[in-house]
Amino acid sequence: MKRLIGATLATLLIVTSLQGCAPIIVAGAATSAIVTQDRRSAGTILDDQTSELKITNAIHSDTQLIKNARIKVTVFNGVALLLGQVPSEQHRKRAAAHARQNMKIKQVNNEIKITTPIGLKVQNNDAAITFKVKSSLLSTRGVTSGHFKVVSERGIVYLMGLVTRKAGDTAARITQRVKGVQGIVKVFEYIEAP
Repeated sequence: MKRLIGATLATLLIVTSLQGCAPIIVAGAATSAIVTQDRRSAGTILDDQTSELKITNAIHSDTQLIKNARIKVTVFNGVALLLGQVPSEQHRKRAAAHARQNMKIKQVNNEIKITTPIGLKVQNNDAAITFKVKSSLLSTRGVTSGHFKVVSERGIVYLMGLVTRKAGDTAARITQRVKGVQGIVKVFEYIEAP
């Protein structure tokens, strides 16, 4: 009986690791470490993730809006950041209206540009810049990387977070040194230093 249970558990572990579940467990552990550094409550983090998903779904369900457009939504502490490219001002306003309909959103920063959608090469470059900025923040003494959310779009880095002015300025200086950064937009909510 013990051999059967042991063999069953071993098989289950092998199957789940082959299906890609093992990285999820590791990622979950890493996320837990970052969540403990986050100044938002667990409820706020969940609200932000839910709002981000709902706004994204609303935008992508709007077939008139999403045609010839690329829109990315990020939510941090009830503040929605809209990035991307759309063909007209009407599209830009329509995307913001979807974000404002969400009851958990207290502010919308609409940074959507009226132009053609960026290609995969630019998107990959933005992902690399975001990774480099996050790595730089993580490796800098005196900066708590869990206090920041980093999003890049066309070489512009958007820094979000609940931070002191000093920490926000330090993060901006660190970000400016990263190769490929074209500019920085601070979308911070400032708090008083403890």
